[in-house]
Amino acid sequence: MNSEEKSTLNIAECQNWLCPNFATYWQLISLIESDKVQLQAIKTKHSYLFSATEGYALQHFTGKFTVRQVQEKCKQQFGDAISPNFMVQLLEKLIKLGIFANPSLAKAQGENSRSRLLKSAVQWIWHTDGYWLLRLQNTDTIAYMQVSNYDKNLILQLNQQPVETIVAKYKISPQHLQELLRSLAIKGMLEGIEPPKPQKKFSILQLLFFKFRLFNPDNWLNRNINKFRFIFTTEFCFLLCIFLGFTTVIAFSKQEKIYHLGQELWSSQGYSLILPFALLMMLVVSIHELGHAFTLKHYKGVVLEIGMMFICLLPGAYTNTTDAYGLVKRRQRTLVMAAGVICQVVIWGIALCLWSISIPGSWFYTGTYLLMIAAQFTLALNLNPLNKFDGYYLVEAMTGINHLRKRSFAYYAQLWRKEPSQERNEDIGILAVYAPACLLYIIWLLINLFFWIWHLYTPFFPAK
Repeated sequence: MNSEEKSTLNIAECQNWLCPNFATYWQLISLIESDKVQLQAIKTKHSYLFSATEGYALQHFTGKFTVRQVQEKCKQQFGDAISPNFMVQLLEKLIKLGIFANPSLAKAQGENSRSRLLKSAVQWIWHTDGYWLLRLQNTDTIAYMQVSNYDKNLILQLNQQPVETIVAKYKISPQHLQELLRSLAIKGMLEGIEPPKPQKKFSILQLLFFKFRLFNPDNWLNRNINKFRFIFTTEFCFLLCIFLGFTTVIAFSKQEKIYHLGQELWSSQGYSLILPFALLMMLVVSIHELGHAFTLKHYKGVVLEIGMMFICLLPGAYTNTTDAYGLVKRRQRTLVMAAGVICQVVIWGIALCLWSISIPGSWFYTGTYLLMIAAQFTLALNLNPLNKFDGYYLVEAMTGINHLRKRSFAYYAQLWRKEPSQERNEDIGILAVYAPACLLYIIWLLINLFFWIWHLYTPFFPAK
């Protein structure tokens, strides 16, 4: 903003505003080989660029200095390069980006008791794990936001009282209230505010994993769910357990034959097996995703998206089961997340039985064997809780710890900053274990990748 531009703030009024403490939610990062600084959110992925002079001013947003005092410090540091309205322009920039709220505007909005802060479509859902969920369903998307009982009371008060009154009454920091409003705005839960469109930035990781939406399956699932309700009965579950126990016994009795057949097929047919194996993997993953979708629909959830995904260029299907977060019972959420894995185990068992009774050497013999291995391979991949696949979300559902990975690393960040943890005592043990396990897993992957590449290219290096 140029100094000649007219300010939208009351210059005289804002001189006595106290600059908020950004350290709770933001950190300043100096960029290498650049005169700019980056303001990075601690709890989200949002980041913004500022000039060096603006970065110097933001260093004094500690909750101790007024706007006038920071203006004077910047003037002492940079001299005539600082305009008389430098801090006012910086505040306007922060307000425009949604980082800082205009106290005057917030007060005016709070005093208007007829204004409704939350959209009328927002639902409150109480979870027995001790938190509230705000749920907002649009035409093609569902948004959730998790808040504590304390924050719920603050949000409800925002419809009735001015911001300043709430801050004084509950003795909270204005920054906490601002972050709460900002989170609601990002989710599109506030009246008159639509959620920001995600920024499409190319990353090399997109070559390893990317997906695109195909269609909204909810109406189709509604029409067909009654055909599959028998799957969720106690009698069917009992018969399924007997079947899986029987197939497990068969697998152990034939494990040597299964292993040797795999070696024989690879040595005799080699790369010609890759295409049918990939197609069978697609079939397994597609049925897996339908298992998630029908289980969520059985519990009255909404499934708004089915699409295609590619992992290391291997195709498969995916289902958006975000609405599982809205299921109150932990058992129901766990079953939604486990449904895909159960489908894979059933496919594995059926393929094993068919392979056991088929004629050796026939195409059916080879096909059922490949189907069994495809189910087994995708099952092992999905059950790893250190990848963000079913194993990870299953652990979240079983423990009731949403956003497990982010909260685990945030827990260690709080320890590093010597801040008190807001996590429940029963969750701290899981959070303390998960982050180190992730780091060790990543190190293990990188070491194995290095040795794989080394062995792959070593034959091409001339021997001394």
